[in-house]
Amino acid sequence: MTAPWDFPDYDDHEGVHLFRDQASGLTAVIAIHSTALGPAAGGTRFWHYPNRADAITDALRLSRGMSFKNAMAGLPMGGGKGVILADRDRSKTPEMLAAFGRAVESLGGRYVTAEDVGMSDADMVEIRKQTRHVAGLPVGSDAAGGDPGPSTALGVFLGVKAAVRRALKRDDMAGVHVAIQGVGSVGGGLARRLAAEGARLTLADVDTDRAERLATILGARTVATSDILRVEADVFSPCALGAILDETSIPLLSAPVVAGAANNQLATKADGARLHARGVLYAPDYVINGGGIINVGLEYLGQGNRADVEKRIGLIPGRLEQIWTESAETSDPAAEVADRIARRLIGRY
Repeated sequence: MTAPWDFPDYDDHEGVHLFRDQASGLTAVIAIHSTALGPAAGGTRFWHYPNRADAITDALRLSRGMSFKNAMAGLPMGGGKGVILADRDRSKTPEMLAAFGRAVESLGGRYVTAEDVGMSDADMVEIRKQTRHVAGLPVGSDAAGGDPGPSTALGVFLGVKAAVRRALKRDDMAGVHVAIQGVGSVGGGLARRLAAEGARLTLADVDTDRAERLATILGARTVATSDILRVEADVFSPCALGAILDETSIPLLSAPVVAGAANNQLATKADGARLHARGVLYAPDYVINGGGIINVGLEYLGQGNRADVEKRIGLIPGRLEQIWTESAETSDPAAEVADRIARRLIGRY
């Protein structure tokens, strides 16, 4: 097996921690990319990986993204990520969550966890029994915290509108065609917000019944996940898993804008340049999808309520504009500009 240091996405991580608890069946990875700005914050993903090395790669890519995301969101937190390797049936038990909580606690506060794909606020409650280094816990309606999905959806919605203003010179979403890949908590929330402003939607999800139900409610149409990239839309919004933009898929894009919630949308660094060369306006994922970590970050830090969360989320369009302006001035891809700014913020020039 390749050592963690030799993975292409290692990027000088401060720590890559592997955990195994035989009694509960827990197999997990916690990757800490940077603590330069504060404790490494990032959710835990519960996912089945046919190849265990893929779980390490995912943790490395996601934790680096969290370093950049937290820095760009102005949070005094570093970047980390947890991955729990699920079996084929995605069996999850309180004992497994307790073992993961003990793993988080063993890191002494260097890592703060929250929800990600496959995890819920109820799971965070179980983990909280073993460690205080948890966010995304159930809270009152006016408090920061709880499910980060709606906050992520709000930030992506504002980012999509900013991208439409810049690329299409439109100040409203009426009639703007958005193709959304993935309509779970975040993608579904985004779809509802866009529909409320008159956008025309095409939806795709691996759960076809979920996509059809939402399409019926919103007056949208659906296509297969294999076809969503080819839809002739104004905006392509990837809101499922990452690494979907690569040398094969990018030539299939018809939309002039890519703006969505998925983490690590670019399969490789070169794919940001490929989008740029095609004239596609790209909203770097860790900037546009920062609403969720703003929500749970302020919860953990005890630094605000719901109004403070939404005020900070409202700054996302301005950060995107900064990136796009520098990209236009330098002719560098937006993804490269964003990485440059984020690395400077965490002291990695």
